[in-house]
Amino acid sequence: MGFDVGWSETGRRSSLDTSTSVCVVGCGTMGAGIAEIAAAAGHTTYIVDQDAQRVATALANIRERLARQVAKDRLLPAQAAETASRLRPLTGLAELRYVPDCGLVIEAIAEDVTAKRQLLAELEGIVDPSCILATNTSSLSITELAATMVHGRRLVGMHFFNPAPAMRLVEVVSGLETDPTVTQIARSTAAQWGKTPVVVSSTPGFIVNRIARPFYTEAFRLYEERVSDPVTIDALLRESGGFRMGPFELTDLIGQEVNQAVTLTLWSAYGYDARYRPSLVQQDIVQAGWLGRKSGRGFYAYSEEATTGTVATLAPGRCPAHVTVRGDVGQLRSILERTGIPVQETHGEGLVELPNGAVLMTTDGALATATASRLGRPVATVDYALDPHTVTRIDVALSDGADPGLLDDVAGLFAAAGIATTRVDDTPGLVVARIVALIVDQAADALWHGIANAEDIDTAMQLATNYPRGPLAWGDEIGPEQTVRLLDNLRDTYGDDRYRACPLLRRRALTGVPLAADRPVRVA
Repeated sequence: MGFDVGWSETGRRSSLDTSTSVCVVGCGTMGAGIAEIAAAAGHTTYIVDQDAQRVATALANIRERLARQVAKDRLLPAQAAETASRLRPLTGLAELRYVPDCGLVIEAIAEDVTAKRQLLAELEGIVDPSCILATNTSSLSITELAATMVHGRRLVGMHFFNPAPAMRLVEVVSGLETDPTVTQIARSTAAQWGKTPVVVSSTPGFIVNRIARPFYTEAFRLYEERVSDPVTIDALLRESGGFRMGPFELTDLIGQEVNQAVTLTLWSAYGYDARYRPSLVQQDIVQAGWLGRKSGRGFYAYSEEATTGTVATLAPGRCPAHVTVRGDVGQLRSILERTGIPVQETHGEGLVELPNGAVLMTTDGALATATASRLGRPVATVDYALDPHTVTRIDVALSDGADPGLLDDVAGLFAAAGIATTRVDDTPGLVVARIVALIVDQAADALWHGIANAEDIDTAMQLATNYPRGPLAWGDEIGPEQTVRLLDNLRDTYGDDRYRACPLLRRRALTGVPLAADRPVRVA
């Protein structure tokens, strides 16, 4: 039967009216942030915790944050005062019985299945059957949490991102039992609160934590293989890939143990799928207590005298007087145009031939050494850049046995285009192309499994992670065919299922249908 939500088929509310009270259980950083959002949107908002001092501290922190917003002219004094006046402290769940018109309770306690289940069971015995219960979990299954509830249809995920008042994204997560009306109300309410909601089915990691995994784990693998060092990998992903922060500096900011815990959860939840395999180097630093900024040391050191290290950069040699372009060379053409040197055009398989006979090629996921063996000449492979017209740094790898002097010509060529050159060890896919291809594949796989629609996937990744492109749109920009080729070459080189391309990505590579288009067939 399910619970009686109290709304008719023709008269369902699309969002919570501001006359409806909101309760937030848990008053840590996230709980306090959510309470501030609800109060700012006009709801009388109750902050609930067993510890009265924790509630008082949370309220004080909210008022302090509002005062800072006023000082920065981001909020009027009257608005701050109105928001603060709507906040109410509650000590203990039992007091929820006396909250008038409570339409939504959001729990924001520790990320623990047992603790959350116990709390939800207690809440069901206190609040009205028509009250929606929401969990702020970042990765736990809504279906699993609802399984022990009497009225699991009223449970929905509302995953806010930290800091909640500033971050626009909210993942609205439906479990198998979640009533569609509840999902719609949660979605509309988040929008009414000034957030951008995306609707997600309850799968491990939802959208953001699932699709973002390769950004971290693949960068760590490159470091494990000594392809380059953290400071250089971070610089390449910022300066060439267009990411706001590199994976090493970002996980130091998040907390290494926090990031590792999400990876371990996903790895287990997906049956130890190689795509989510955790990093041994991250395991080592967590075991050492190097948790990042909070502990004073992670991949980087954070003492006053510490330095971040130097980004590996080649000294520019002499720019070649001319080059020969054979076939479609992709992004290298735009870079060559920036140099202004003479270019001779002819047919070929897509390479730039230098006067000394060596070859420059954009990576297709194959080792430079393998390509050199096939062509019978030295090869330097070049990484992908977000924008070849403006890129300021790019990495290259040299085939084994090639004259190191070839790098002087390559660095000279790129210097003429205003680009710094970083040498990395010969690795399939280099740094940026490899990581981006895996992110694109994860996004395509999420779409393939119906976790969310294409628009919500791209929106979520841009808002929550500040990616320069939505991953599906990014895959269309690179090209599904090129992405599949790169992944296939990675898989062939490593013999590792981690690099398998998902079926939808392969279909789009064959048909030319954009990745950012939704699946044509949906199964209820």
